[in-house]
Amino acid sequence: MLTLYDYLPSQNAWKVRQLLAHLQRPYRTRHISIFEGEGASADFRAISPTGTVPAIELEDGRCLAESNAILMFLAQGTPYLPDDGFARAKVWQWLCFEQERVESQIGALRHWTLTGKLPRRPQALVELKRGAGHNALGILEHELATRDFIAGDRYGIADIALFAYTSRADEAGFPLQAYPQVCAWLARVRSQPGFLAQTHPYSGDPHSVRELGDLISAPNPAPAAPEST
Repeated sequence: MLTLYDYLPSQNAWKVRQLLAHLQRPYRTRHISIFEGEGASADFRAISPTGTVPAIELEDGRCLAESNAILMFLAQGTPYLPDDGFARAKVWQWLCFEQERVESQIGALRHWTLTGKLPRRPQALVELKRGAGHNALGILEHELATRDFIAGDRYGIADIALFAYTSRADEAGFPLQAYPQVCAWLARVRSQPGFLAQTHPYSGDPHSVRELGDLISAPNPAPAAPEST
């Protein structure tokens, strides 16, 4: 049986839980105490090189990390990922957009806000991310005025990926009501059979106020990405 390495407040991990629910695929869960340093352990770094969640372990022992890579793998041969090469590339396009323009901007601001880290961040960085987040929402507003789902006419993993942090943008200080097309799309995603509506706040983890960069070390350490949780 597939094993999901999870941290419940993570919207990146939510993406994988959501697809597995759609697929009705059984799996076991291993919860990782990211902010207590479990992600920095050698055993978990062998599964997820960055020490972040989500990650999966297959029945044969192979492991895969990074939420959108996991979505692409699990969705193969299902209605949530097209078989046509160009249509699949369009899905990749929006998965890249999600990581660069949404998760790393809106997701980071949300994480910092909900865990009390925002005052510890340079104001210039916060404003840079806020401007980039508004730009990303503006692009989605424009695109979703032309179709029901982001990568075409059918709901799929690009919608799951983008929904994860776009739907929580208000928690990062972005007024979603200013983007009516985005709000209509969010409602369409929520109406999908098997939609996972339950949320898990960071407040349930008293350790989430800690900095990941202080917990995850490497031979040549780079700053950990807090939005990855």
